[in-house]
Amino acid sequence: MAKKSTMRSSILKKKSIGIALTILFYLFLAFFLYQAASKINYNWKWDMIPKYFVYEKKIPITSPCDGKLSIKDNKAIIICEDKSKKEFNINGYKLEFKNGDYIYQDDEIAYKTKIEPGPFLLGLWITIKISFISMFFAFIIGLIIAILRLSGIPALNYIGSVYVTVIRGTPLLVQLFIFYFIIATIFNMPRFWAGVMSLSIFYGAYIAEILRGAIQSIDKGQHEAAKSLGFNAFQRMWYIILPQALRKALPALVGELISLIKDSSLVSIISITDLTKVGREIVANTFSPFETWLTVAALYLMLTSILSFIGHKLEKRMKLKGGF
Repeated sequence: MAKKSTMRSSILKKKSIGIALTILFYLFLAFFLYQAASKINYNWKWDMIPKYFVYEKKIPITSPCDGKLSIKDNKAIIICEDKSKKEFNINGYKLEFKNGDYIYQDDEIAYKTKIEPGPFLLGLWITIKISFISMFFAFIIGLIIAILRLSGIPALNYIGSVYVTVIRGTPLLVQLFIFYFIIATIFNMPRFWAGVMSLSIFYGAYIAEILRGAIQSIDKGQHEAAKSLGFNAFQRMWYIILPQALRKALPALVGELISLIKDSSLVSIISITDLTKVGREIVANTFSPFETWLTVAALYLMLTSILSFIGHKLEKRMKLKGGF
């Protein structure tokens, strides 16, 4: 019996068996969800999703007057009723009328199409932009607060402690409302920057604690060795302590960036057209919530997965080098 139990245990520990069981589990889950969705008589419209990524924009040339059309050397010449002439370059355009046709004002003479990014790509770009700008400022704020709390000066330590306590103790959504409706209104700040600063201040508090813990984890002998070599306080921190602290803090910092990207969806409530707001607008226009929100979730997952992969690669590289 013991031998059979050991054999079962060894089979379950095989990587190939684990992958196969995982695939079977998620296939079963997908089938279950599909069966559940089919019972609510929902009309799936996946074919409408691609046009919200890219679409063909029509660029027309319209007639400014009633008159006769003349085509000559890639040019459309309209001889208006008042004998005036209007000339258009139609190179690359598709004609809607023939040479000699009589056309009326606002008739479409010719058109061409141009591939344009759709709402999903535009919203994704806004989400990426607001997330990375916010993370940059959050890191700066966090670093400053961490140094204040480690300065050994009580007043600076108390300032940093109050900031961290207040920001971490209140919801991001409430802070977003306060910042947008009060602070941004007072300083006439655009809603994009109101969203950026709200996210930066909120995540700055968390990054401050991550960096403070990482800096404190560096052995005191490092400080003493740097001091004995003649480094001043700034040089010790910049060249010796921070590179080692950042290596230790990197997994947590990547985790915060991933959380920031997901929480950036809250800026849609102040009418910033990010990925989440685009999803709401598409649902309002198409009445297709399942396809839309599954696509939005997949785009967020793509972003966070790429960042996780980059974070793991960077962490391995830093382990080899010993820091940045």
